[in-house]
This record gives sequence, structure tokens and C-alpha cells, in this order.
Amino acid sequence: MKSPHSNMLIPVVGTLQECASEPSYRLAIKQEKMIENLVKNLNSDKEELQMHCASAIFKCAEDQETRDLVRQHGGLKPLATLVANSGNKELLAAVTGAIWKCAISKENVTKFREYKAIEALVGLLTDQPEEVLINVVGALGECCQEQANRTIIRRCGGIPSLVALLTGTNQALLVNVTKAVGSCATEPENMAIIDRLDGVRLLWSLLKNPHPGVQASAAWAICPCIENAKDAGEMVRSFVGGLELIVNLLKSESKEVLASVCAAITNIAKDEENLAVITDHGVVPLLSKLANTNNDKLRRHLADAISRCCMWGSNRIGFGDTKAVAPLVRYLKSSDPEVHRATAQALYQLSEDPNNCITMHENGVVKLLLGMAGSTDETLQEAAAGCIANIRRLALATEKAKYG
Repeated sequence: MKSPHSNMLIPVVGTLQECASEPSYRLAIKQEKMIENLVKNLNSDKEELQMHCASAIFKCAEDQETRDLVRQHGGLKPLATLVANSGNKELLAAVTGAIWKCAISKENVTKFREYKAIEALVGLLTDQPEEVLINVVGALGECCQEQANRTIIRRCGGIPSLVALLTGTNQALLVNVTKAVGSCATEPENMAIIDRLDGVRLLWSLLKNPHPGVQASAAWAICPCIENAKDAGEMVRSFVGGLELIVNLLKSESKEVLASVCAAITNIAKDEENLAVITDHGVVPLLSKLANTNNDKLRRHLADAISRCCMWGSNRIGFGDTKAVAPLVRYLKSSDPEVHRATAQALYQLSEDPNNCITMHENGVVKLLLGMAGSTDETLQEAAAGCIANIRRLALATEKAKYG
């Protein structure tokens, strides 16, 4: 690896990058301090050697320590230079893959912005083989962690190209492009363009895709679209059969699909008319059916969805009738503070119904909530205190009725 002879390095690094598909080899590459050599040879004048080095980095950079090493040894700049100047498709596939995985680390994203990699990536969104596109869009999705990059993508005209890719069929590409479009949608100016190009409708139609990974990433992407649309309620209503489709996804087997759909429902339910429609489609019993889960990501988004859906008609009572209350109390024993916050808010909403108060009390909610009423998180504190107050109010009323 330390040899100066590129004709020997090509087969050596070629073998190494083939082996890097295996986790044990990736660990060895890191431990034997080979990342430095891989980075150094990105500057070679031999395209084949550059390709093997980039490909090895692509496979190894799933690991955070490796991503840091690539940055520390100065590997990000040559990657950015290669992505802007290479006409060789095989080399481009390897380099864009390496950029995608390195961009998982925020510090690397800042460097890529300095080196003008974002502009170069946007330039590769058209007329490229699928292998390159998957990596380019994956990289842009990661670079969207930074607001400045979301603006650069818009300024370079990247949003229409991304939206156009939502009509593809390649699953890996669809997972990446939905993520990128969803990240871009967190900026209202970007959202206006996505909406104008019918991007939200395209995301919604991807919920029908048979692949759970595509369904989940489409549902996650729909959340910021609803949050940042001008008239979100009206937009959602304009998709014929859209609300029924999303409610039916609550029957999915995939935890990731369920969590993403709960998050989407939380956003949809902010509009009263749409909440009425999803209630008619049976959202309450379907959400209740999911309540017995140990998955914290699902718990958090499910509790949020239940909390929102309580705001309509007799849904509060419905959740009690369909046995969602007792399992929610158990969520308070989770170690995730996000789960505590969402659950306390859901329990507070549910506690407006006397029967739910009785179920919570029987399941030992007061002791759990008392600790949380002293939390430094104000939202959690208020919800916990509000729920305890409702339970106490019911107890006092009962005593008064009993003993006058």
C-alpha cells in the first residue's frame, strides 16, 4: 500500500476494495491505518487507481471513525475535485458513493460545501447511469443536514431534477430521492417549488410502492411537506383516496413504515377536516392495535398521533374502548425522553375522559407522572401535571358524590 508504483497498486487496492464488502476487512483496513494510503492515492494520475481507492472509501465510510479519518487525512478535497471533473462513469460511481457515505458526518458536509461539491452533485442529477444517480441523490440527501446546502440546491436548479426522479422505479434510488426531497421541503421556498411541480402528489403515490423502504421514506418525506405547505389541509384533501391510503398503511408489518405513517398522521391531523376524514376511515382502532410495542421510535410517533387524534369527536373515548390506554402508561418506563414527552401529552389528552382516568390510575400512572412533573422539559412537565390534575379532579368528584 505504501509503494510508489501505481501499476502494482492498482491490483492491490482493487483486491482490497473487493474485500471491503466484508465487515471484518473494513475493520482491518481501519486498524492497519490504510485509510491514509487510500486518501493519498486519490491524487494519483491513474483513473483506475483513483476508482479503487474511492470505492474502498465508499464501503468503509459507513463507520464514523473512518469518515473522520478521511477528513483528517485531507481526502474530502480530492473527492470534491474528482466529482466535478470526471467523465469516467465507473470512477464517478465510486467517487459519488464515497462522498455520500462521508457526508453522513456533519463536519464533512461543511467541508464539501467549502469545496463546492454540492454544485457539482446537482450538475450530475441528469443524464447519468442509475448507479451514479443513487449515490448522487444519497449524497445530496445527507448534505441537506445543513440549511445553506438546501438553499444551494435550489439556486442551482436541483429541485426540479430531484422531483423528476420521483417517477423512477429503482428502489434504492427512490429511497434516496424521497429523503432528499423531504429534506429540501423543510425550507418554505423549496416547498413552494416542490408543490408547484406536483412533488407531494408523487411522494403520496409512492406510498403504494410494494417496497416497505420506499413506503417509509415517502411517508417521512410527506411530514415536512405538510408542515411547510401554504394550505396543507387543502393540499392533502386534493389527493383522491390519499387519506384512506395512508390510514391503511397502519396495517403494515414494517416498524419503520408504521413509525413514519404515524408521524404523517400527526401532521395530517392538525387539520380538523382531515382528522374527521381519517377518523371515518377507522384511524382510532388501527392506532390502538399498535399500542403494544417495545419499539421506542414507533412508540414516540404513535403517542404523537394518538394525542393529535384525540382532538376530534369522541376519539378520546374510542381509544379507551379499543384498549390503547394501559399500554401507553407502560411507555413511561422507556429510557427515551422523546417517548416520555409524547406519551405524557397523549395521556393528558386521553385523561379528559373519566373512564380513561380510571384505567390510567389502575395501571399506576400517577407515580410515574409525579416524577416527570418535576422535569426540566417544560412540555413534559405541563402534560404530566395536567394529566395528574385530571385524575385528581375525577377522584374528588367521585368522593363528593359518594360521601356528599
